[in-house]
Amino acid sequence: MLYTVGEMARLLGIAASTLRYYDQEGLLPFVERSRGGIRMFTERDYGSLMVIECLKKSGLSIKEIKAFIVLAQQGDASLEQRLALFRRRKEAVEQQIAALEETLCLLQYKCWYYETACRAGTEDAVRNLLCSDVPVECRAALEKLNLCPDPEQNTK
Repeated sequence: MLYTVGEMARLLGIAASTLRYYDQEGLLPFVERSRGGIRMFTERDYGSLMVIECLKKSGLSIKEIKAFIVLAQQGDASLEQRLALFRRRKEAVEQQIAALEETLCLLQYKCWYYETACRAGTEDAVRNLLCSDVPVECRAALEKLNLCPDPEQNTK
């Protein structure tokens, strides 16, 4: 089955102008054109575009993605280089996830903190709690904030 730019963009959840830009930047050398010059995407192109979107979301620039496309066109000669690229991106995304998990932990703690303070009508109700009185899922944030530096201690 063949897809137009608009149809493929809808499938990918991106703007048609993004696909046109990718083509303009040389990221879509695999896309065929009709006799009238209209880009025609295939099911296989969908997979390639998903990889491009993955690389983009992982933090690669258009220039770096284009370098990957060039490597992919080299076939088996560039397998090791492409594997190395994906390993680096995987590691970078894992680091981003870890950082976001820390951020989420702190946000959860602060939500709990202010929800508890709002219910009591004062922050004093939260400030003087023992670490053991804080929900378990919030204690890592307390430790990170150095408000409960020693998990063995029972006071802030």
